[in-house]
Amino acid sequence: MAQRYTGRRRAYTSLAADIEDIVAVSEKRMIALMRQSLQDVINEAQLARGKGGRMRVDTGFLRASGQASLTGLPTGPDMKPDDATKHSIDDGQRPYSRINLSLINTLGEGNDGLKMGATFYFGWTANYAKYRELYDGFLEGALMNWSRIVAFNTDTIRQRIKK
Repeated sequence: MAQRYTGRRRAYTSLAADIEDIVAVSEKRMIALMRQSLQDVINEAQLARGKGGRMRVDTGFLRASGQASLTGLPTGPDMKPDDATKHSIDDGQRPYSRINLSLINTLGEGNDGLKMGATFYFGWTANYAKYRELYDGFLEGALMNWSRIVAFNTDTIRQRIKK
């Protein structure tokens, strides 16, 4: 009799472990989908007018002032762009590398990172950012494509899993 109950416990434990593994993998996929979708929306908002986006880029100061946060809308010093200085967020190989780094640092790993259901903030700290958004609508235009971006990333993750 004791053998039989031990067997059931073992079967129950392995079933529970299998379910926990499935849930853990699903959570990782959902977080990957969320992070990639956030990244794509920010990249689309930061896309210069000359490359098909809505953001006007003269010196690059506005684009370089983008900040990500989990605690509230980012703020920064009230600085005006110096026309002689060119601000860049490109490292020559990958566009928007500073934003990628900002997202990785903000979202983090473990308990301190972005979780499902948490509020994510992204904003530009340049003092004229709200006026440029009002007239150009670079963030609003990117957010209008949120459902398309999520659907695309969902399909991409599904294709990656099938391989």
